[in-house]
Amino acid sequence: MVKWCTATNGSRHLVDEILHSILFLGKITIPSFSPEEIFGDVLDGLKNTYPEPFESCETHLPRRSPFSCVLDMVVLQNQPNNEDAIRSSLKNLVNSLEAKVLTSNSLEAKVLTSTVVCVSHSNTSGKHYGVSMSTTVPFARKIVIAASCLSSYWDEYVAGAVMSYDPDRMTRREYFDGTINFPQEATCKAYLVTDVTEYKPPCKSCQELFGLPDEETEEPRFPYGNCAEAESLSNLFKSDETIKQQCQPISPLHTPENRETARADTQMFLKDVLERARFNTWENHYYPA
Repeated sequence: MVKWCTATNGSRHLVDEILHSILFLGKITIPSFSPEEIFGDVLDGLKNTYPEPFESCETHLPRRSPFSCVLDMVVLQNQPNNEDAIRSSLKNLVNSLEAKVLTSNSLEAKVLTSTVVCVSHSNTSGKHYGVSMSTTVPFARKIVIAASCLSSYWDEYVAGAVMSYDPDRMTRREYFDGTINFPQEATCKAYLVTDVTEYKPPCKSCQELFGLPDEETEEPRFPYGNCAEAESLSNLFKSDETIKQQCQPISPLHTPENRETARADTQMFLKDVLERARFNTWENHYYPA
């Protein structure tokens, strides 16, 4: 990412974000990893060039997973409608990291890379991408999903759909329903990052959240908000107001008051998980501020 940043205008913030996210994951891993253990000989250079992540890693939560920053960098390099180049670049990167794992026994790729990339688009906007949560560290997935909902990183409709479900019980809340129905005139398709030809049907959770087609898939049910569809649809909605308005939640339980209650419950859940992860220095801020 640092190397790509030097050749990609307007990408410095992506390096800041990925460094912060990696530092956070290192802190909640058991046993934890210090910045010195993570970055080794390049630590001083990174701290001098990108000081903000190191200053905020104990007080701010990341809004998204590390590989999401990589995705944005690759899209910025290749332009959004060049789907083949974007997916090929992601594939090559992940394959190279996995090759390093085989030779060094490092957990780097397994911890930091996503397995699925999703592409959404409509007739009135370009292509919009998302990746699955690259958070295999215990507690990390729950923390980052909640942070994506609460920090406004995800579009309000995507966040509302995810917050409709209790993340511990994996059941819909009785008092709130922000799920949506994705329109037929737009598309949302996911693929393996390491195989650009292998289509991944939406899992049962994504079907329930976003009204994506029920393809009688054998895909396992992933935690709500884990999949690449969430980020991809969020980016589509932020760009295409026409499609977003077609996806308004229609349940009578979708009221401002009920949504605030769901947000409060998500906030309580997040604080509980942070406590279990022994991350006790959060100051209710997200990175970047």
